[in-house]
Amino acid sequence: MTDDAGITRSVLSEQVKGRLLQAILDGRYPPGARIVETRVAREFGTSQAPVREALRDLEALGVVETAAFKGARVREPSTEELLEAFEVRAILEGHGAVLAMENLGEPELRRLEDLIEEMRQAAVSGDAYREAAIDTEFHRLIMHHAGNATLERVWRTLEPFLRTYITIVSPEVDRRAVADRHVPIVDALRRQNSALIEDAMRAHFEAAASALAEAWPSHVNGVADRTDQSRPGQVPAVPI
Repeated sequence: MTDDAGITRSVLSEQVKGRLLQAILDGRYPPGARIVETRVAREFGTSQAPVREALRDLEALGVVETAAFKGARVREPSTEELLEAFEVRAILEGHGAVLAMENLGEPELRRLEDLIEEMRQAAVSGDAYREAAIDTEFHRLIMHHAGNATLERVWRTLEPFLRTYITIVSPEVDRRAVADRHVPIVDALRRQNSALIEDAMRAHFEAAASALAEAWPSHVNGVADRTDQSRPGQVPAVPI
């Protein structure tokens, strides 16, 4: 294989990984669903090699698992594993928000407030996936303004893992309350108080973890009979 061929396959692998991850986050491949290499390659118009490499990368992210003679599936982690990930993300984002405090001026703070309002509008319209995307942008903006490339890179490896598995919601969850959970974070950032910022971020993730702990077991029971379908199912998204 020439170097050019290796580069081309690497680029294709990154593109396939991005599209597969989006399909997982969109709910087209819910937890437990099979990902068939030949079907993905046919859909994306590639050979199986870049698909296989993309699946290895997604496995490293904790999103996919592979088994000999069984192929790849979207991982179905335990509630305990998800709650541990929330705990780690609360620490990362609490520190990141403190670092971002000095870098978030009035335009950026207003943008965060606009994103909260957009989350509310998405919730009212019932557009769960748009709400999840806006939620991610809210957290991404804060982490980006932390000005710490290593911290942001670590956050980016954890964010897809959690967002994949918080794409579930029970009928009892008040979706409009999700946006409201972000308000104390912006308030604390405006006050430029490190302790308040860390407290707000911790409380935010504790509330999100509590909601997930209630929804996840029923989700697992609900999709157990779907995991071997030839066409992946779809579940509604719940952001954090």
